[in-house]
Amino acid sequence: MAFLGVLFLSLVIEISLSSSGKSLSLNHYEKSCPDVESIITLAVKKAMVKDKTVSAALLRMHFHDCFIRGCDASVLLDSRGGNKAEKDGPPNASLRAFYVIDNAKKEVEASCPGVVSCADILALAARDAVAISGGPTWDVPKGRKDGRISKASETIQLPAPTFNISQLQQSFSQRGLSLDDLVALSGGHTLGFSHCSSFRNRIQNFNDTHDIDPTINPSFAISLQGICPKNNNAKNAGTTMDPSSTTFDNTYFKLILQGKGLFSSDQSLLSNPRTSKLVTRFSRSQQSFFKAFAESMIKMSSITGGREIRKNCRVAN
Repeated sequence: MAFLGVLFLSLVIEISLSSSGKSLSLNHYEKSCPDVESIITLAVKKAMVKDKTVSAALLRMHFHDCFIRGCDASVLLDSRGGNKAEKDGPPNASLRAFYVIDNAKKEVEASCPGVVSCADILALAARDAVAISGGPTWDVPKGRKDGRISKASETIQLPAPTFNISQLQQSFSQRGLSLDDLVALSGGHTLGFSHCSSFRNRIQNFNDTHDIDPTINPSFAISLQGICPKNNNAKNAGTTMDPSSTTFDNTYFKLILQGKGLFSSDQSLLSNPRTSKLVTRFSRSQQSFFKAFAESMIKMSSITGGREIRKNCRVAN
């Protein structure tokens, strides 16, 4: 499968590791595992041929990993003994497609054992998932290490779909990410599916004055109420993030301007002058969005903190 509609952005960025003072680099595996990127790309392609929704799953997995202990693949660790791991925390209950990383790790280990971290594999897989879905691609700085700690209790740190702009800004700034990064990375919501629980607050019992969030498009609210009726807690009920949910594009931003952002956090991007301006810019220029998204992904994925190269992505050495 060829990369369709891919805008290649050669972003040569050298970013320091927050934990060790060493730096990530684009040629980290040039001698030790020269075929690592093609191996991971093939694993992602194979999965997406069978299931196009894998793209959203891998991108979300990478984001949820980076926002807890940095991009250290702690989200991949299984719960063991009395420890409940991140992947089993409430915000991560719907994470999926871990098998794609397992398959990629298996192939990488066969080619160059003990060299490539699970954190790097996840960062590269997320990049490939976006590119194969029609979005931008970028050069991923490499050299992350894997963490040994994973706690479900720490997933409370993840930004919630009910967050307002102030809460979002605080969450992102704590990780060295700007308002510009916030808007660009939110554009990842152009991919994927959401369960009713993530947006029910906007369409039922919104507050003491309004049953429905006044910032939501009325017809859109009615359609969502049909999908998520009151007193119906069907586990799998929900809707796609946007109509083109398996294609990475700028539809997300166009919908926000129409009052059709699915989450409170999505629609809140219009409540701040800076973020509102960026929403408008990205809605008008997909190329501008793609460039900003790639830059912010490099920045986010370079928040690191691991210590080892795991042999098995699900278990610490």
